[in-house]
Amino acid sequence: MTDWIRTPEQLTRLAETLAGTRALALDSESDSLHHHFEKVCLLQIADDRGRAWLVDTLAVRDLAPLAPIIADAAVTKVLHGADYDVSTLRRDFGFQFAGVFDTMIAARFLGRREFGLQALARAELGVELSKGAQKDDWSHRPLSARQEAYALADVEHLLALHERLVAQLEAVGRLDWVREECDAVAQLEPARRRKDPDAFFKIKGSERLEPRQLAALRELHAWREGRAETLDTPAFKIVDNEALLTLATRLPGTREDATAVIARFPRVRHEGGAVLAALTRAAALPDDELPRWPRPPARLSRPSAAQKHIDLLKTWRAKEAERSGLDVSIILPQRLIDKLADAAPHSLGDLHGIDGLRAWRIGAYGPSLLAA
Repeated sequence: MTDWIRTPEQLTRLAETLAGTRALALDSESDSLHHHFEKVCLLQIADDRGRAWLVDTLAVRDLAPLAPIIADAAVTKVLHGADYDVSTLRRDFGFQFAGVFDTMIAARFLGRREFGLQALARAELGVELSKGAQKDDWSHRPLSARQEAYALADVEHLLALHERLVAQLEAVGRLDWVREECDAVAQLEPARRRKDPDAFFKIKGSERLEPRQLAALRELHAWREGRAETLDTPAFKIVDNEALLTLATRLPGTREDATAVIARFPRVRHEGGAVLAALTRAAALPDDELPRWPRPPARLSRPSAAQKHIDLLKTWRAKEAERSGLDVSIILPQRLIDKLADAAPHSLGDLHGIDGLRAWRIGAYGPSLLAA
């Protein structure tokens, strides 16, 4: 029988039950594929004594009783792909995280090419996990037995996986590397939904539009976002980008022509009038108020010495990746190559001043980076 937490009283008892736990497995399920206003709908917890719970975060919105253990660095919190869970849980419940261990990061630092939870559980534990409920709408209640089993499976094997990965990381001397990366994940900012007035520029194909057509695309995008908010439905389920681009390109002049483009979208198939109104607003704009495709900033030419540094660092990175079996993005991502090339460090102290380089890279590669 599944242990559900659906009331504040049950949550308080759960927090008391977890006292003395040294490790927790955590996962969460959200509804971003089904709602415009994304929210965490379920929190899964398993402890180091073999117990597991499903916390109904739609029924209990104040998770304050769990905050102390989430913030306790002495209690390891094991997650897979922790960045999303950390940012959304911080947004919805104000958690402060410490003691995070991300099994995905661990797998990548062991040189794994398949580092999804399903692949890791199979390879390390001989366990087959189903991903059949991954895209379900987790805001619906009640959950089915299949959904409950899926949700619990995501945490029931994490602690065993953690133990195996820690042992392997210790054997190759990379455990501290992973811990530093996981500490950075624990400090991620809460997820935010921000309105971007220039989001219409990101629609593929918009770069081919004339200014008047761009104005139409902007108005249509704003109309779609408004409908998504009103209906609490993801924008792509209201009208897809292809239809918006078609309308902005053709600029239909009648309600019937506008309706013909959106007729295959059931939520707005009868809103040809609203679409035509958006197009009319764009048509009425004076020329000096039309949007223009933003020019990319002029690329600053690097001094030849800095460009040479980039080439040398890439050569060094390729050799180190081959030697260690790690992906080049783990060894030294491009953003850090650029920073190193521009900074031209001369000492280990200089390396410590480069944001994002991390102490583990300096410790492992500092002298060879400077030499390169």
